[in-house]
Amino acid sequence: MTAMNGSQAHGGIQSEFGRERGRAPKRVLVTGGSGFIGSNFLLSSVPALAATEFTNLDALTYAGRAPNLSALADAPNYRFRQVDIRDAAAVRALFAEVRPDLIFHFAAESHVDRSIAQPGAFIETNINGTYHLLEALRAECPEALFHHVSTDEVFGSLGETGLFREDSPYDPSSPYSASKASSDHLVRAYARTFGLRTRITNCSNNYGPYQFPEKLIPLMIQNASRGLPLPVYGQGRNVRDWLYVLDHVEALWAVYERGRDGETYNVGGSAEAQNITIVERICELVAQKQGKPLAELKSLVTYVKDRPGHDLRYAIDASKIERECGWKPRESLDSGLDKTVAWYLDNSAWIAAASGQEHTAWLTENYSARAGT
Repeated sequence: MTAMNGSQAHGGIQSEFGRERGRAPKRVLVTGGSGFIGSNFLLSSVPALAATEFTNLDALTYAGRAPNLSALADAPNYRFRQVDIRDAAAVRALFAEVRPDLIFHFAAESHVDRSIAQPGAFIETNINGTYHLLEALRAECPEALFHHVSTDEVFGSLGETGLFREDSPYDPSSPYSASKASSDHLVRAYARTFGLRTRITNCSNNYGPYQFPEKLIPLMIQNASRGLPLPVYGQGRNVRDWLYVLDHVEALWAVYERGRDGETYNVGGSAEAQNITIVERICELVAQKQGKPLAELKSLVTYVKDRPGHDLRYAIDASKIERECGWKPRESLDSGLDKTVAWYLDNSAWIAAASGQEHTAWLTENYSARAGT
């Protein structure tokens, strides 16, 4: 089947971020808008804010895919610019052209395993790229609001108890999380030194439509539906707090509408689960939807050697964003997974196109080297 259009992909969820239209931005620049979270953000936001001009800045690397936004091709308030945030001159020229009053910065290298294999790309994109954006902002539109989208991985690993708060100390474990921690620090430093308007959100693990197939949930759905091994690191006991991507989109707009400059807000799904629990639930959903024997799918679970520096547990205290911005997640883990599995099973053509030769080769090398140990 071909990929769904924007409204179908979003499962009928009704957005509430249109309530405070007196504060609607005129020109929004979105970095990394063709990636997973960025495309969900644009597919939700562009139709809802018809009077706002949206510009998508994306380099269209392996995880940023133009077809994600085909539903917006005829939208009069949307345009795309293929720009790499590692190119300082191109970034500044785009800022001068667009003159945004609001920037949502999603663009990042985000896969931990890739950061272990190729850390240089994460330094160049996540640190230097953010620096180029901040310099362009300072030079061309210093009154604009810069919303930096970050991750809870900057805080490192929790034990069996406790939650990440906005004032938790940074303790990154991987080149990916270290690069995101560095970009967070850059954003805060530019706010304090140069007086820029900034806000930061640190989110837990996102899942939902259009996530690149190397990540845990889409990879497990894809492999289970095709009868392929389900590679699980270690014993699968690592815990993550799972956040449905459209709940994240709502949170970002809530922070825009009711948040405060210079503040950080943690965004979590209140849905902690071990990785093996996620994999087993995906097996159950795929078995139900495809009429396959559950035992057959669970037998595909293959425990592989754990990756270096694998954090044990992440968990978010999201009380600040609830208290100050009135946001809470709508989706439970069960409802979000059900929608996500359904989307991937209905969009096999999208998965096939995203899982090109480079991606398949990378997965084979990454996981087969650890299998059976």
